[in-house]
Amino acid sequence: MKDIGLGAFQLELSEEWAIHNVFNENLLTQCMEPKFKDQYEELAPLLTIINEKEEYKVEEVRKHRKQGRGIQYLVYWKGYRNEHDQWITEIVLPHVKEAIKDYWVRYLS
Repeated sequence: MKDIGLGAFQLELSEEWAIHNVFNENLLTQCMEPKFKDQYEELAPLLTIINEKEEYKVEEVRKHRKQGRGIQYLVYWKGYRNEHDQWITEIVLPHVKEAIKDYWVRYLS
């Protein structure tokens, strides 16, 4: 972080962020180191190459719901926490078919 005057600071941001890197000091808060073990953020797992595309691995399908004419599945991503679960359709991620099959076996038994 670099103080560039009149309450403005220039931040070092990743090139992936497509935003201006100068902010007013009122928009910034000082970073505090975590005090407890549970406060540390785990690093996100790397993407996996599936059918020549970068995708995340599915740990399991947890629920289903009817959405319009189709069905959405609640997907738990490998290496992530529950708050990152997402509702998706099978069409969006075709490699999830095995996880969906396993879900239906558990659900119907």
